[in-house]
Amino acid sequence: MEKIRLAIADDHKIFRNGLKATLEDCDDFDLVLEASNGKQLIAMLTSVTPDVILMDIKMPELDGIQTTALVKQKYSQIKVLALSMFNEDKYIMDMMKAGASGYLLKNAEPEEIIEAILTVYQKDYYFNEHLSVTLIKQLAGNSQTGNTAQSLADFNEREIEVLKLVCQEYSNQEIADKICLSVRTVEGYRARLFEKTKSKNLVGLVIFAVKTGIISV
Repeated sequence: MEKIRLAIADDHKIFRNGLKATLEDCDDFDLVLEASNGKQLIAMLTSVTPDVILMDIKMPELDGIQTTALVKQKYSQIKVLALSMFNEDKYIMDMMKAGASGYLLKNAEPEEIIEAILTVYQKDYYFNEHLSVTLIKQLAGNSQTGNTAQSLADFNEREIEVLKLVCQEYSNQEIADKICLSVRTVEGYRARLFEKTKSKNLVGLVIFAVKTGIISV
């Protein structure tokens, strides 16, 4: 496997140095970019494109939520993994809705940080006790539902089947094995689901599925 290109965006130099020391112990990673705030990160992305960004939330000039939204607008292929001191639902959901693929607390063990990066890179998302599909379903279930019939009219039976499995946290390979399709075909379905639901990540897909009644809370 090629090395995963990483970027760190955090305004605390001591934390950045500690995180770098953790990442250097893993041969799978290559730290290619380091920024002290969101504005600096966005500027640096014009010349360096990482695979995964470790993003702090509270930063000067441009915070992690705003920066994540901008990154996903301009560089949709880049995965964002939030690293924060805050574990309140509001911060978690704001980051995920902005396009983050996972959320970790800064006091996470080094092993969990490494696991989260690998999972985000390979599966597009990372869930732990602070961010579960159950939490997303509960929060999404409190949202006002839209026009279900109109929303579902654009989806065929196979797309809905794949969407259900994606929301159950099955990987592309697991979905392919379960419904007897190739991984490439599943990837195609997944890409169309993101496009049709206008979702940035799995959180958006789950919220859409809850609102339309495809899955229940």
